[in-house]
Amino acid sequence: MRVGILTGGGDCPGLNAVIRAVVRVGRARFGHEHVGIRRGWRGLLENETVPLDARAVSGILHRGGTILGTSRTNPYTREGGPETCVATIRALGLDALVAIGGEDTLGVALRLHEEFGIGVVGVPKTIDNDLSGTDYTFGFSTAVQIATDAIDRLHTTAESHDRVMIVEVMGRHVGWIATHAGIAGGADAILIPERPMSVDSVCETIMARHRMGKDFSIIVVSEGFELEGGGGEVEVDEFGHKRLAELGVGHRLAQLVRERTGFDTRVTVLGHVQRGGTPNARDRVLATGFGAHAAKLVEQRRFGRMTSLRGDTITDVPISEAVAELKRVPPERYALAVPFFE
Repeated sequence: MRVGILTGGGDCPGLNAVIRAVVRVGRARFGHEHVGIRRGWRGLLENETVPLDARAVSGILHRGGTILGTSRTNPYTREGGPETCVATIRALGLDALVAIGGEDTLGVALRLHEEFGIGVVGVPKTIDNDLSGTDYTFGFSTAVQIATDAIDRLHTTAESHDRVMIVEVMGRHVGWIATHAGIAGGADAILIPERPMSVDSVCETIMARHRMGKDFSIIVVSEGFELEGGGGEVEVDEFGHKRLAELGVGHRLAQLVRERTGFDTRVTVLGHVQRGGTPNARDRVLATGFGAHAAKLVEQRRFGRMTSLRGDTITDVPISEAVAELKRVPPERYALAVPFFE
């Protein structure tokens, strides 16, 4: 079979490990031939491809980012976009397409499968860990470790200067990174989109710590947490997601905390540092397993499905299940952190 591979949406650690596994397992076990689609769906719109053979994927397991490039291109916002993608797929002689991405990338893949009969297999990629249908996505573990390392380092400088340190982490719609990194890093408050909290409540937590003689605090906040009065968001991308302000929630929260408590308050925005660099061991293993299973799904022509992790087992689910709704942080997971907010 001739198989196309693309990576769409934001990059994350582990993408190259998936590409490598799809190619290596597909070639060795099933005799597949592979074609790399450049820059996500944009590559199909512009017919930009690269050959993917054993040499092309050699030595990329540990590399961050994606050798194929990526973009947030949505064919369904372009006139004739889906039809152009289908025409390119057929002109390339592709029997199947492995789409590696989050809800947006997989949503497009599902529509191409349902509307045009394209044989697609999905692989769940997002550092936010917000895809339903899988316990974890690759990239999440590395992002959490990066955030936790940053929190560990901020503890010492916060304590030295008696400061409130606000750490803004990624998480536009869900707070998985903030919750896990906050728990691992011993944060004194964790603010996530799933759990509204007033600034006054945050300030009271900080002041209560000071009354107990604890003169510093670490606050972890998801970039998508909504402060009182909203604001801070502008225009939307091709998938309808609001673009967050350059000076986001961390800076606005720091200003409010400073005004209401009088404490020296600083902010650290981790931003794309969480996406970049080499994947950790857990993400390398998970990404490799996902890629190998995707190659198997292609060989079996079980299209319209996405690789999935359930417990310690790699399996698969319908893509429709994965993109039906966001996987939010459950109350019991957040509750694990609450007793330590003092």
